[in-house]
Amino acid sequence: MVAKAAILTEAPATGSPFPNAVEVKEFETPEPKEDEAVVKVQAAALNHRELWILKGLYPEIVHGGAIGADAVGIIEKKASNSDIEVGTRVLVCPSVNWASDKRGPKPNAFRILGLLPSPGTIADTITIGGEEVVPCPEHLSTDEAAALPLAGLTAYRALFVKAEAKPGDHVLITGIGGGVALFALQFAVVSGINVYVTSSSPEKIEKAIQWGAKGGVDYKDPEASKKLKEMLGGNYLSAIVDGAGGAMFDNFAELMMPGGIISQYGQTAGPGVRYTMDLWFNNVDLRGSTMGSRAEFKEMVAFVEEHKIKPIVSKVFKGLTQENVDAAISYLSEGQQLGKVVIEIDEE
Repeated sequence: MVAKAAILTEAPATGSPFPNAVEVKEFETPEPKEDEAVVKVQAAALNHRELWILKGLYPEIVHGGAIGADAVGIIEKKASNSDIEVGTRVLVCPSVNWASDKRGPKPNAFRILGLLPSPGTIADTITIGGEEVVPCPEHLSTDEAAALPLAGLTAYRALFVKAEAKPGDHVLITGIGGGVALFALQFAVVSGINVYVTSSSPEKIEKAIQWGAKGGVDYKDPEASKKLKEMLGGNYLSAIVDGAGGAMFDNFAELMMPGGIISQYGQTAGPGVRYTMDLWFNNVDLRGSTMGSRAEFKEMVAFVEEHKIKPIVSKVFKGLTQENVDAAISYLSEGQQLGKVVIEIDEE
């Protein structure tokens, strides 16, 4: 079976700042097994993970496969182990080999779509295990649906499973503007959680407030923690959903209630954080959170459907072409997006 996809290659593109490159081309895919579904991809979305891969900063990089972990599409071949029929619009679960254990996947088994041996989603078709597809909520447009899987799953687990956020809680979400942070904001607001955000962009903070946040601070401001404490008005944070591990981390303890939880799904600001005495003395938990299980993916999609949440899309590129893939990667690397970056595959 021949498919067209954005393939990860070793040779850097001319003038590219990355040691790895992506080439849009046709390639041979294995014939699907009985328990695999074939999905005609309508649209896919980029994540910062693709940038880390291109920069050579992601573990176990294997060249020669399609990149991308987000997709919405139509079932072209039904899997023998699934009730989802041909013609159904579906979302593809981005995590592989993690069924339902809330603690995490089995050792050395977990993978994410978009790096071999797993298939990638920035392609016109993807062959995937029948258990990894979920019917797509009808209220989502094609672009909104493509934006949901990876960031939505990561946010859902980080906010509800790891941070244990509940209605009435006060929660800080760092780095608003990125896909995971925006989903965490949307999920928290519809759940009756009081949300505060950080960003170096006043425009992004203002947008977050329009979308339901109580307030926000510039994490580059030396007075950021003091200003956030004033915004809390005598309340304390029960949880922090953090994807950065940045400068404010050292001041989290003074903002948190005893027994609070820091749910960390990334450390984009550096290689690590300090778990200091004022955190453990105050019974504050630091919990790592990576993606989520297949069961949590289904829970997240059901949550989005119940609350009619519409993912925030920053920019859409129409057509699986080299020009569009390069432009989408460039746009994401500039860091000015507010929401997800989507590539429409199906131009019909």
